[in-house]
Amino acid sequence: MGRLELPHLTALEPKSSVSTNSTTSAEDESYIINLVVNVNGFVQHASKIRSWGRRMWELPGWQQAHHRLRKSLPGYCAFCLAPAQLGQGWCSTCFTELPWNIQCCEQCAEPVSQKAQRLCGRCLNEEPALTCTQANLLYQSPIKELVHDFKFNASSRAGMLLAELMLTKMPSQLGTALLAVPMHPQRARERGFNQAQWLAEQLSRRTGLPLIRAKCQKLAASQRTLNRRERVANLHGAFSLTGPLPAHITLIDDVVTTGATGNALAAVARQSGAERVDMWAVARTPLGNN
Repeated sequence: MGRLELPHLTALEPKSSVSTNSTTSAEDESYIINLVVNVNGFVQHASKIRSWGRRMWELPGWQQAHHRLRKSLPGYCAFCLAPAQLGQGWCSTCFTELPWNIQCCEQCAEPVSQKAQRLCGRCLNEEPALTCTQANLLYQSPIKELVHDFKFNASSRAGMLLAELMLTKMPSQLGTALLAVPMHPQRARERGFNQAQWLAEQLSRRTGLPLIRAKCQKLAASQRTLNRRERVANLHGAFSLTGPLPAHITLIDDVVTTGATGNALAAVARQSGAERVDMWAVARTPLGNN
């Protein structure tokens, strides 16, 4: 790509005052002429600037970089890049069209088919350790991409958007403390941070509830390729807590997939003194995808 040559510009010092007389002074006339010359220089080179911009846009990766840049800047909707609502990270249209988890089981937030159905078949057959799970959204596009950007690219804006989306509909009963789902120290070092802990810290500041901590003492195999039964076995003995705990606590996580992680931690929390343990997450993996 050839180098874009811009016209030579004459440095113009701003004038503190311009003559208000009906006749223009020589100094004012010279200043105005120089200003017009500079403006005309830019006008003459406008086509070159536009051409250069089009060539830059066609370079490999430039459009993706531009897209990522706009998504990272405040004032733009994180989903469609249109101007965002004042004080929000999204526009009203995208917010309405997000995959909301409206009809779901009260205990595990798994989507259910019947509107009047309070519990799913699994929770009816095998009562979980969790009393209530709130996951306002389904783990589908574009929430899936936003969570991925947060977890694997450490995008703070994506994390703040997820926290703000959680706060649009808070649980009716939060208890007296928040507890992030812990991550094994080696996993945390590999990723760089624990996304559940990061979300819990944001929510703690916004709700005023204190944070309590648990430990993940078992370097278990990755959960991403395991079904629910395998996850339950994989998490046996994974968590530890120092009690006594408050009577009612709420666990914080990014995504509920099968509910095995939350129930394993909730069982340990109950053994440590908690009488009720709830889960508050960003999203729930839809039925049939876990």
